[in-house]
Amino acid sequence: MTARTAKAQTRTFTQNARRAQIVQAAIETLAESGYTKASFSRISQQAELCSTGMISYHFSGKPELFAEAARVILEMAEKVAGMRMGDERTYRGKLSAYITSNFDFITRYPMHTQALTEIVKMIRDRQITGLEDVERSIMSVDRLADLLEQGCEAGEFADFDCLTMALAIRGAIDAVLRRHLSQAAMDLDLCARELTVAFDRCTTPV
Repeated sequence: MTARTAKAQTRTFTQNARRAQIVQAAIETLAESGYTKASFSRISQQAELCSTGMISYHFSGKPELFAEAARVILEMAEKVAGMRMGDERTYRGKLSAYITSNFDFITRYPMHTQALTEIVKMIRDRQITGLEDVERSIMSVDRLADLLEQGCEAGEFADFDCLTMALAIRGAIDAVLRRHLSQAAMDLDLCARELTVAFDRCTTPV
């Protein structure tokens, strides 16, 4: 049991509900105003709290609050991916499901996607410290690399370096996401299909 889990188990239902309310307000504020304007004051207003002190009561500071926001978003993304990939019986099918689940999440949860993007910007711009674990979680391709390795061992994929391929797949998805969020909206269904076909060809045994 981790320290965070143990601490969570000691909270009351009301405390957990208040924390969830604050985290949701932080996500909304990040998505709507960007990380440079995501102050406790704005988050407090978004959550309709009487003062910022209620945030400070539940979170030691921005690192803990934004780390919790990132954890919530990543868990949601994992759930979407898990549901799609769980329906597949082949590694090729699971890879396709992994790619399409990312675009499915962007379409279903645009606000959460934007908020997570703002957290990434915040970390990369070194505007806040204490989010090193969050950065590693967001940027991790370990699960995808493991999937590719298992597919290679099963003979469904060609012989390639799984980490390099995982980085290529993740990089392509993130590139579409950045363009979609910063410029005119893109046809995400089309992007999902095109990337699925492209990487299916890249990983097919010769």
